[in-house]
Amino acid sequence: MRGWKGVACAGWLVLLGVFAGPVRAQAAATPVVELRETFPPGPEIRVPPNQAVYLRIGYAAPAPVHLWARPYFRGRPVEAGSSPSLQYSGDGEALGFFFLFKPGQVDEVRVSAGDGRPASTPEIARWPLSVTVEADAPAPGAPPGWVAALRAQEHARADQLRAQAAQVPPSAGAMVWFSGFMLLMLGLAGAGIGWPLWALWRWRGGWRWLAAVPAAAVAFVLLRIVLDTARDPTSHNLWPFEVVMVAGASLVAMASLALVRRVLAAQSQ
Repeated sequence: MRGWKGVACAGWLVLLGVFAGPVRAQAAATPVVELRETFPPGPEIRVPPNQAVYLRIGYAAPAPVHLWARPYFRGRPVEAGSSPSLQYSGDGEALGFFFLFKPGQVDEVRVSAGDGRPASTPEIARWPLSVTVEADAPAPGAPPGWVAALRAQEHARADQLRAQAAQVPPSAGAMVWFSGFMLLMLGLAGAGIGWPLWALWRWRGGWRWLAAVPAAAVAFVLLRIVLDTARDPTSHNLWPFEVVMVAGASLVAMASLALVRRVLAAQSQ
């Protein structure tokens, strides 16, 4: 019996070591954050709507991680705009901010860290912060120097991350997905433009007039893009999306007309 007890004890120790290792590694990888300063300064902050409340956040991140700081009131998230999250590692400071679109209150800021997915972005800190947003609240003065310094630091970090991402060649799967997506969009645009033109040529009577409606809409958008860009080349920087949108609407309209036309033709036989 004593031998079996010794074996069981050794087994438990092995299992404890196996499962405790990942737990210790996860705890060691969890970043540590602290709220060092705010602007406007606390403890009672009063600002008008759309006025940013800046957070000076100190962090110690053993591994690269994204950080999000979002406002809450009475345990529920507040409808607000907030700062985007870059990837942080090591020791440093990050600039967070949030702003409310309309009058309201904030009593807490919660910080989460991870990759953005709910399952892998746990909450790591809660900071009490009293913010009242009122329409008649005075606008704060010029931000202190740390706001501008951290903003410049964030812009430099974003440029660095973009440069690093540009140096990484896309994977074969990403290239296939992108090529398929572009072919799908080209096919959608071609069908949305070509189908009403084909219907104008082949259909007769009132159906031809109905097909003229999506054809005219497509022609209007294309002509407007051509004329506007001739005057100002920057007026339609997203023109491919405009073409895809009107072509998609034309495709839906033509599919509906074709379906009704076929049903009526079948009933008349």
